[in-house]
Parts: sequence; C-alpha cells; structure tokens
Amino acid sequence: MAALSSLSFSKTLETDVPVLVVLVDPDNRAGPLGKGVLDRLVGGLDRAVAATGFSGKAGAFLDVLAPVGLDAGRLILAGAGPSAEFDDKAALRLGGQVYGKLKDLKIKAATVVLEGADGPLLPERGAEFLLGLSLRAYEFDKYKTKKKDDAAAPVAVTIVAEQAGKLKKAWAEVEPVADGVLLARDLVHEAPNALGPQEFAAEAEKLKKLGVDVEVLGEKDLRKIGMGALLAVAQGSARPPRLVVMRWNGGKDGDRPAVFIGKGLVFDSGGISIKPAGGMEDMKADMGGAAAVTGLFKALAGRKARVNAVGLLGIVENMPDGASYRPGDILTSLSGQTIEVVNTDAEGRLVLADVLAYAEDRFKPAFMIDLATLTGAIVVALGAQMAGLFASDDQLAADLVKAGEDTGERLWRMPMGPEYDKLIDSRFADMKNSGGRNAGSITAAQFLRRFVGDTPWAHLDIAGTAMSSPETDINRAWASGFGVRLLDRLVRNRFES
Repeated sequence: MAALSSLSFSKTLETDVPVLVVLVDPDNRAGPLGKGVLDRLVGGLDRAVAATGFSGKAGAFLDVLAPVGLDAGRLILAGAGPSAEFDDKAALRLGGQVYGKLKDLKIKAATVVLEGADGPLLPERGAEFLLGLSLRAYEFDKYKTKKKDDAAAPVAVTIVAEQAGKLKKAWAEVEPVADGVLLARDLVHEAPNALGPQEFAAEAEKLKKLGVDVEVLGEKDLRKIGMGALLAVAQGSARPPRLVVMRWNGGKDGDRPAVFIGKGLVFDSGGISIKPAGGMEDMKADMGGAAAVTGLFKALAGRKARVNAVGLLGIVENMPDGASYRPGDILTSLSGQTIEVVNTDAEGRLVLADVLAYAEDRFKPAFMIDLATLTGAIVVALGAQMAGLFASDDQLAADLVKAGEDTGERLWRMPMGPEYDKLIDSRFADMKNSGGRNAGSITAAQFLRRFVGDTPWAHLDIAGTAMSSPETDINRAWASGFGVRLLDRLVRNRFES
C-alpha cells in the first residue's frame, strides 16, 4: 500500500520550500498567511490569472514555477470555492484534489497553507481536508515488482495553520478512520490465494493490539453450535470457514452493544450454480462487507470510541466440488428454520442468516447492521453511486441515511413488505434462498429479515459501492472501503454527540 510518506504540522510559514500550496476563493483571495505569500509576488498574479483564466473555483489549480519574489521553487494556488460553501465535505474533496495535483506533478514534498479565504479553518474541517489527502494517496501496489519509470513517490506534506496544535489534535481523532478505510481497501484488493478464511481471521486478530477482543471460531465450533447454512456454503472448499467475533468495550458497563456484521466470501465462484468466467476474478471482493466491518473496528479502537460494539465476520469460500452443496438441498439454519437451496450462487444470505441469528441470541444487541456485496440487482437499481438500505426500524434507517449524507457514503432506502416476502416461500421448506430475478435485492433482504427477530436491523447492500468503484476525488483505487466512514459517523452521531 502506497500512501503519504509523512505528515507534519507547523504554525510558522517558511517560504524557502520546494513547493508551496495556498488555498484561494473564486475572487483569488487567500487567508492571512496565504495573503502574505501572495503580496510578496512581484507583479502579483494578474498576468498568470489572465493567461489561464484561473478563478479559484472549487477544484481549479494555478501552477506558478519559480515565482518572482518568493523563495519557493513552485507556488500552487488551489481553488477552494466560495467560503459559504466550504463545508466538511468540500474540505474532504479539496484534500483529495490537492494530493492528486501533487502526484500528477510528481512532487515529493510540499507545504500547504491550510486556511480559508476568511481566516483559519475550524480544526475539524482541517482534519477533513487531511482525511481527503490521506485517502487519495492510497495505492495498492503490493504485487508490482516493476514500478513504472514515471511513478510518483509518496508525497511528504507539511501543514501550516494558525491553529496547528488544535488541528493536530483533531487529526488524531480522524486518522484512525483513515487507517480503517485503508485497511478495508487492502483486504478487498488482496489476492484470493493469499487471503483465505484463516488468513482473514488472522488480519482481524491483529486488532488485539489496539484493545479489541477477538475470538475466532473454527469449523468444529460452528458445527457444534449448529450453523448449518453457513457450513453448507463452505463445504465445497478445501479451506474451512471461520466466524470472527470482535468486541470493543468503550461504552458504559451494561449498555447493549451495537452489532455490525460483514459478509466475508473470500472468493465466490457461484458453486454448482457457477458464475460466468468473464469477470469472475472480481469475486475476490465478495468479502467487502467483512472488510468494512474490520476497518470500522480499527477506527473505533484507534480513536477510543465511546461505544460498546460487536463485529461479526462470517468468512467462507464458495467453490464447486464433489462435496459442494447443491440446488435442491434443504438446510437447517442456526435459528431452526429450513431453507431450500435453489441457487448456490445466492450464498451470502445463507452465511448472514446464521450470523444474524447468532448475534441476536448471544449479544442481545441495541441494533444490528449487516454489510454485504449481496446482489447484482442493487447495482442495476442504484449503480455505484449509492448503496441499498433495507431496514426494519425507521429510526435506524434515518440515522444511517444522515450518516451517509454527512460522509458522502450515501444510501437509498429500498422497499420491503409481505408482497416481496412471499416470493421466497418454498413448497418444500420454510423458505428458499432466492426469489428469482425480479426484485432480487429486495427478496434477498426479505430473506435476511426472517433471521433478526425483534431487534432493530438494517441491511446495506454494497455490491455497487465496495468494488469496481468509480473514481472520486478521494479514491483512485478499485476498492473504496465503503462503509467504514459511514458507520463510524453513525456511532459518533448516535452514541457520542
């Protein structure tokens, strides 16, 4: 993983630096420190602005080489847009844009004057800028033995701000969230031959050093407690399944935990109902939900979140084999409900069914949220711009939508109801594991709904947002780490406000 090579803070502006970045508004106004820099330019910026049409609108840049009157080798003006519109999300985007510009110019070290045109930024807003900077810096190049000749090295960034001390403190609260997102991206990008259920569980166990309690249940444990649905999915693979239980106890004693559940298909061939060959390599990312939950717990523990939380990862591999489960099989789930298998490629819901039932029975949650790259149908419905939200509880749904708007990891609530539920009724068992093509993401959610009892529950179908993600100002990688920032914000809003 390539990222920032270093990040440092200073209250003092030194202009004798290789590259100096100053934020300006559409009127080309900078804050007090930045204005002092611009005032030293011989002839000002008039000619450069006239020649380029630069106006300081959001995302625009003006690159001035060897600026006369300054000791800096290069001055970059970064358009921040109107001050009235420069909120946390704008700061996040600008951080990513600035890093992208530095990388495109192959700059190895830069000093950024971090202030708005009207003066010092709020430390929290500055931390969002740094979050954007850090997330955009990410690259997964672990397996590239030959680097491109023109590849840019990670950038060392010095931040100059009037409130440097407060900004550094604010960043210390946000940096663990960045670390969690990057961990989730790493896990999704990892090759499936290197990341089986055992290796994934070992990655989760590394969180012990941050204070997370981690318990790993193996195949014998799962068989003993009766996870018949999860075990059926795993039985065609030579690599046995794991259930990982992570606990972060940062809240009050006795408070019921928030429970987060991740689908962890380290590779999904589709089993006997095998997938088409084209694009099957992407199914290494079918554990994007489990990756997000693992990243979330790195974030919660890293910033010492004031919440009691449980994370559950159902980690399996779905492979075709003489021992594989078949269409027509009838499974007995942990809850005791029976399931007719009509499609072995509708496997993630079988894993989640047992984990949801386990979570409700063992932990008596305040609420449960599962994340899963569950259906192609949600991609057809929402594309890669939003994740699908299904919920049994209106308040939990509203809280998730707000957290999505706050972070830019947006959700769209999808319908549920008895009309859809009857589509998964089976003539041979309590239910079947697929309702067919129509309303595919909804019937998958209806299936999960049968295993959550009365606990407030939400299901996030992140098939469109976790992998093959569109390029954004804060991500140029194939995997986005979607869900980490969203759920961290939910925790902040619900438990720490």
